[in-house]
Amino acid sequence: MTEEQPARRYRFGAFEADAATGELRRQGIRLKLNAQPFQVLCLLLERPGEVLTREEIARELWPDGTFVDYEHGVNSAVNRIRDALGDSAASPKFIETLARRGYRFVVPVEPIAPQDGIGIDAPKSSSAEDVVPATLTANNPGFLAGGLLASPRELPRAPHRVVWTLFVLLQLMYVGFYVGALANLGEVEELLSVLPRAGVILDVLIVTAGILIPVRAFLLSAFLFRAPGAGEKFLRLWPFLLVLDELWSLSPFLLLHHINFGLALACTALLVYSPFAQRTLVLMGAGRADRDLKATVQGSRAL
Repeated sequence: MTEEQPARRYRFGAFEADAATGELRRQGIRLKLNAQPFQVLCLLLERPGEVLTREEIARELWPDGTFVDYEHGVNSAVNRIRDALGDSAASPKFIETLARRGYRFVVPVEPIAPQDGIGIDAPKSSSAEDVVPATLTANNPGFLAGGLLASPRELPRAPHRVVWTLFVLLQLMYVGFYVGALANLGEVEELLSVLPRAGVILDVLIVTAGILIPVRAFLLSAFLFRAPGAGEKFLRLWPFLLVLDELWSLSPFLLLHHINFGLALACTALLVYSPFAQRTLVLMGAGRADRDLKATVQGSRAL
């Protein structure tokens, strides 16, 4: 009778780990975790709820006769796992430290059959921008976990040039709004004069335009030159931009001297969706760096 082999893929919370490929993902997004910490994570996932001693971990990581400060090495590996999972030793959500004993994985772990899920089975052609720190998702609004926003696994594949071009055009559109509003303050002030607290509204318009022009210039530079990590940086900014972009979705009403109310309303409705469209384009690869970065990133992960 053959001995049952341990599962090679695991799901816990929003995370999935594939021991065969060495990949850890959260909601389809690959997280950056080096080989030794990932090996320790797999040891913990194989024995959820059980205490795994530092000596047991050291025996797996370093063969007999290897001289190493295993206490420091194990602690460092566990800390890297916690960083990737957004966990902490003081308030553990995944890995609990037991003083002078070892570590214990404290959340349920579900072994995944080969046909289950698609989160780990990403196409082998995925490029360097897929390697994303956990903060990429952690910094998104909480309703991402509730499924209101699309996760990368739910999005269709699209040519990089298409999504990149659309993202850049959206940034140029916003820059046009800001510059156009500031260039026609007299006309804008006249339009706002019929509203209560028109002066406050005008001040908000000026301040937000002044803030967002350099932000859009930064995004345009990062994406036009395909800077590494551009997509990650945008997703960090996205909650902040969401609020301001929704405010600026009203900007078509600043053109009421030139267009009618119905057209302004229709344009506003489209602009309400624009922040979510930008996020989707980034998750579909608009922030991808040059392909030759892939080898560099993969090499650094192997160290």
